[in-house]
Amino acid sequence: MRLSYDGDAHERLLERYREDAEPFPTETAMNFPPRNHWHEEVGLLKRLLFPRCWNADALVYDSSVVLNEIEKLGALVSRGVRPFSNGEPSEAVESVLDRLPELRDALKRDAEAAYKGDPAANSYIEILRSYPGFRAITIQRFAHMLYETGNTEYARELTEYGKTVTGIDIHPGAEIGEYFFIDHGTGVVIGETATVGDWVRIYQDVTLGALHFEEEEDDEKTLKKGYKRHPDIGDHVVIGAGTKVLGPVEIGDHVSIGANSWITEPVPDHTKVYVAEHPTLERKRQD
Repeated sequence: MRLSYDGDAHERLLERYREDAEPFPTETAMNFPPRNHWHEEVGLLKRLLFPRCWNADALVYDSSVVLNEIEKLGALVSRGVRPFSNGEPSEAVESVLDRLPELRDALKRDAEAAYKGDPAANSYIEILRSYPGFRAITIQRFAHMLYETGNTEYARELTEYGKTVTGIDIHPGAEIGEYFFIDHGTGVVIGETATVGDWVRIYQDVTLGALHFEEEEDDEKTLKKGYKRHPDIGDHVVIGAGTKVLGPVEIGDHVSIGANSWITEPVPDHTKVYVAEHPTLERKRQD
């Protein structure tokens, strides 16, 4: 079943393609080797958002081609949503498609954060094509838009797919601010009710998780749902590798948390937190 899209996202995306300037890719026909994954909607999303990076140069020149790709994406998303929906999902899906140009703008800011935050980053193209953190946030930001329409189950399918290809687990309900960067990324977990501010940098094996769970009053075997369980991270925060920030605690602005920290209490603005005494290593010769 093909979805007929009546909005103008295809025209606005075409305008944004033409506005691209260095350091984002501006050349066409770069002819990268294909990368095919089983989630076709994710492939379509990548091509719509950054066509020059995914051998989709035709989109850059013709809004009707962009419209065709948007309708393909819409049809796939509608098919994914429908089994979980009591009604026709077209209106909700169209509202998400309308936001694709703004999603692209947000992801360009994420790419900027990655380039500025990683000494190993050589180009924006490298980030757009190969960085697992960028791929994970691409999928999560799109899934979050679906989550906001109430289509939470299919949104979760998308982020679970993102986890399988990146090792990064961001729940679609998490609210992520601008200029977000996950470096390396393997083992990162961000829970459903977490919020993350602007210019936040996270390293591998970080958890923004729950400290404990409440049970439903009428069923001791069922955990309570729909309440605040995860941290709120402020702006301009760096969270080092292996750190666990647990529970509904507030981390202020301009905070630096060192590697392997265990945070279960609020951290005020302009604070550095780190493990003061690391375990002592002993060496013994083996004869």
